[in-house]
Amino acid sequence: QSFGSSVKGAMYAPNEPVLDYNMVIIFVMAVGTVAIGGYWAGSRDVKKRYMKHKRDDGAEKHDDETVDVTPIMICVFVVMCCSMLVLLYFFYDHLVYVIIGIFCLAASIGLYSCLSPFVRRFPVGKCRIPDNNLPYFHKRPQVRMLLLAVFCISVSVVWGVFRNEDQWAWVLQDALGIAFCLYMLKTIRLPTFKGCTLLLMVLFVYDVFFVFITPFLTKTGESIMVEVAAGPSDSASHEKLPMVLKVPRLNSSPLALCDRPFSLLGFGDILVPGLLVAYCHRFDIQVQSSRVYFVSCTIAYGIGLLVTFVALALMQMGQPALLYLVPCTLLTSFAVALWRKELAMFWTGSGFAKDLPQPPLVIAPVNCPELPKDSNIPASEQDTEQMTNPTLHVKEPRGPTTAAEELADTDTKMDQSEISVAQSEEPAGENKGDLESKCLNAEQKQLE
Repeated sequence: QSFGSSVKGAMYAPNEPVLDYNMVIIFVMAVGTVAIGGYWAGSRDVKKRYMKHKRDDGAEKHDDETVDVTPIMICVFVVMCCSMLVLLYFFYDHLVYVIIGIFCLAASIGLYSCLSPFVRRFPVGKCRIPDNNLPYFHKRPQVRMLLLAVFCISVSVVWGVFRNEDQWAWVLQDALGIAFCLYMLKTIRLPTFKGCTLLLMVLFVYDVFFVFITPFLTKTGESIMVEVAAGPSDSASHEKLPMVLKVPRLNSSPLALCDRPFSLLGFGDILVPGLLVAYCHRFDIQVQSSRVYFVSCTIAYGIGLLVTFVALALMQMGQPALLYLVPCTLLTSFAVALWRKELAMFWTGSGFAKDLPQPPLVIAPVNCPELPKDSNIPASEQDTEQMTNPTLHVKEPRGPTTAAEELADTDTKMDQSEISVAQSEEPAGENKGDLESKCLNAEQKQLE
């Protein structure tokens, strides 16, 4: 009434920092998960190849199971991802609870898989439960493993009940998410670099399309990927998808203190490059390259994640992390293979064609009894005749042998010793042809 229409009002808000300290935590968690998961997956896979004849416990055999990804599986997986993302965009309030339930189940399995190697080292709780006819307990699991399963399920249930507590629930979600990612990296295996390239390129296009292209197709102009990951603003349930690593802002600005916004990194941005890192580690061990592929690919992943953070700060909008992670990891792995002149083997995975390296073949003479000197045959011809029956001996690699192989070796040695004793007891005037036939028999024994 006093100033008329010339009065103007303004709201003040302090400037928000471009980058937050929580980016450091997300970087350490993501790179650490990729490095540990890739190293663990590669080591377990190679160990399983070399120890496949060793008798293991049934539970350990089940833990060692892996799934080889084929091109058809990659296509089906991408179609399922696209369909699920679109369904979540339109029916978010109903499907979000399905995703939360699946995450609780998968996270408890992943946590059990990650903790079981440490629990098996404990000297207590090795006793098994009594015989029963229950669905799972009929295998009579150990008490310590049963307690571990109860603990893992309890952690998932606690997170499911208190998932919306912004003060501390994000810690449980990140721990369960890291365990889930490690379990998936250990279970899913890409057998060739060709398969790695196909998977990463297809998901690269998928990520870019749903972040940068879908805003032109939606009515609100919002990205489908960002909208689903952060939760729609008009959602009635106000639930958030758990398939992300989330860390709250750590600065002291009013927005961070009152609203507690989170920085997010999807599990796909860890799993997809992590599968390539695991393949590089397996290839390193196979060709004995001092882990040059594994280390270079892990460093490339860290650089790609840093580039993602820089793009996020410059553009001030959600970024498809695979846009930067895929070129960094793929090009680095390709360049290392090209530099080491192993590109053909690296591309086709031919280093994994055989479960065990072929033992070298060595020529060794048969330990035949010396033939009596014949005065009618020159000495040079007699020496040549003794070396005309060489046999092939396989130099066995040093390592554990099975009981059956040791028994076979013992029997062979006993047979050879018996032949030598029998030959030493023969009279001096024995026929030369009989000695030659015994030499051939000894040779046959060694071949058998």
